[in-house]
Amino acid sequence: MTIQKFITYTPLDINGKQLNDSHELKLSVLENSGNYLLHKDVIRHSSSQRQGTTSTKTRSEVRGGGCKPWRQKGTGRARAGSNRSPLWKGGGVIFGPKPKKVLLKLNKKERRLALQTLLYNKKNNIVLIEDLENGITEPKTKNFLKVCQDCNINLDQKVLVIVSKKTVPLKLSTQNIKNVELISASNINTLSLLKAKQIILTPLAINDIKEIYCD
Repeated sequence: MTIQKFITYTPLDINGKQLNDSHELKLSVLENSGNYLLHKDVIRHSSSQRQGTTSTKTRSEVRGGGCKPWRQKGTGRARAGSNRSPLWKGGGVIFGPKPKKVLLKLNKKERRLALQTLLYNKKNNIVLIEDLENGITEPKTKNFLKVCQDCNINLDQKVLVIVSKKTVPLKLSTQNIKNVELISASNINTLSLLKAKQIILTPLAINDIKEIYCD
């Protein structure tokens, strides 16, 4: 059974000053533990990241082996039809891995519920920063570090930055910082949310989350 929860955030500007505004996020969460849904979605996401390009050759794909190594009878050795048999060194592989795509299905409503439940559980670790997408105009790491310092963001822990749109200056300013992951609101996933100790949101990202993941 799901229940409605409301979270209200007061945004900061990029200089760390509190603004006279508030943003509300309405989330549907499970009344009981939703760990089973989170587990299913993490497994689904991890499986979708697999390349599935591992490949081995069968005896028909290994070069050579067209000639019978020796005659069938009279040599005292076991009969052999090809030196590319899986029993021979340099031969094919029996039941070896082949390229494949692993897809695990999770219903859209289940995935939305898992994300909303996780966002609610992380509510105390979320910081709302106004206009972060356009606040950084130069692709410099020190600009983003200054924003984190002014807003009391601890970069010794894993920080997830969720924005409406990944601008080029913001992307270049965060890519060299070890503990910072930048994603757009349309691509949030349970694995990134679980790993994050602190989450930076923007008002535009909240609007996207309402539109995409909330009822």
